[in-house]
Amino acid sequence: MTTFVLVHGAWHGPWAWERLTPFLHQAGMRTLTPALTLEDDAGLDVHVDEVLTCLDVAATAGDDVVLIGHSYAGLIVRQAADLQPDLVNQVILIDGWAGGDGASMFSLASDAFVNAIRAAAHASADGALVPAPPPASYGITDPGDTRWLAPRLRPQPLRTFTEATRLSGAVDQIPGTAIYCRPQTFPFDRFATAIGYRTVPVDGPHNVMLTHPQALARLLLDAHTCQFNNKKL
Repeated sequence: MTTFVLVHGAWHGPWAWERLTPFLHQAGMRTLTPALTLEDDAGLDVHVDEVLTCLDVAATAGDDVVLIGHSYAGLIVRQAADLQPDLVNQVILIDGWAGGDGASMFSLASDAFVNAIRAAAHASADGALVPAPPPASYGITDPGDTRWLAPRLRPQPLRTFTEATRLSGAVDQIPGTAIYCRPQTFPFDRFATAIGYRTVPVDGPHNVMLTHPQALARLLLDAHTCQFNNKKL
């Protein structure tokens, strides 16, 4: 059996995968969708630990594990896989931020992005949380999707943007695929190419798992099948 561990991005929660997971279940896959802590003092390391707990659960079941990170979670899943490479068969990024040892959201992002995030945090009550941007920032324009998404978004700890990943290089021995959305909002394809991942485009907005869940599920399953067949060879 294969378990897809799906890790949500900034400002989101496990609910981000609600429209996607039924298609994975129909294909016979198990799924785990950890909830990342969004308290003031939470940083990337806290989120990595929460993903490692999920990996332990999947490993106990004896499953092959595909570790998937959306957006900010690209950094999380790579560090988690680096710490427990024997538990992860494949890493897949969806519009994922990613880099080598020492990379962080702020080190990868443009100055304009960094300045906007810092300004939003400084305008908040204690400066530790970044208020969620509106649904349109994720490419969500349909009125029904906007009404569904807006009340679910939560403030994100600023530390998750500033804290750097720590990688030993073990994650680079795990096969990786990066699905990037078109039109692009950030150069996610270039991030992926720089770390040696195979890149696959999908037409849809940054929150493609909400707008095109079936198409995304098909790409995830295809990426898994491709890697499984390569391993058999």
